[in-house]
Amino acid sequence: MPRAIWKGALSFGLVTVPVGLYSATERASELHFRLLHAKDESPIDYKRVCEAEGVEVPWKDIVKGYEVHKGEFVVMTDKDFARARTEATQTFTVRDFVPARAIDFLYFDQPYYLAPEGKAAAKSYALLRDALAKAERVGVGTFVLRQREHLGAVEPVGDALVLTTLRFAHEIRKADTLDLPAAGRGWDKREMALALQLIDTLAHDWDPRRYRDTYHEVLREAIEQKLAGKEIAAPPRRKPARVVSLAKALEQSLKEPRRAPAKAAGRRTSKRAA
Repeated sequence: MPRAIWKGALSFGLVTVPVGLYSATERASELHFRLLHAKDESPIDYKRVCEAEGVEVPWKDIVKGYEVHKGEFVVMTDKDFARARTEATQTFTVRDFVPARAIDFLYFDQPYYLAPEGKAAAKSYALLRDALAKAERVGVGTFVLRQREHLGAVEPVGDALVLTTLRFAHEIRKADTLDLPAAGRGWDKREMALALQLIDTLAHDWDPRRYRDTYHEVLREAIEQKLAGKEIAAPPRRKPARVVSLAKALEQSLKEPRRAPAKAAGRRTSKRAA
């Protein structure tokens, strides 16, 4: 049984479910690199150097400051941070049940598993999980994790309830500052028909096992080749096809051998799966 990174309660209405929060992602397989001195391959260390004096500063003499203007700071002490700290209630309180497909991809951040704490919590946990699945809604609320308030959404995924932290509205940058083409313009009916046909040939139900981290695989293979004293063999690069016109590119894409279109996907539990 993995260790919970947070223990508290999930509440909706007057119902309280004791739960534990567990990481839903695995980072153990990531490749980590250190910066080395090319001369002797010795690891590079970082020092805290004062810009004005050019001397190394010990941790006891370091404070945190917020830059309000160029070169002008407001120093924040540990007491200041403690006063601004959100009260940790150890409870994720559902404020709203929103349609599962209503939350935009931009807001989703980090997923966690929720598990009931104790046998007494199993019934209410299962009830909320199955009720959310039937209603096709997710529970949205806030909770405090690592001294910071987080927005989150609780949704059923198989037998588990998954709590995914969400970004707040002020954290999302608006796209209206970008030079984007207007919707419904810039293409003709024939191009749209070809594009829809191409999408249909590539339609498939969501299956994460179909996709692999090829960069990770190639990089690990390169490391093993260097360990064995071999010269790294780079994979051949594919030259991008020269596009004469949008319609011609779509037509050529449709001529490539494809599998049969997949059957329509079943019920979804969130917009991310749609």
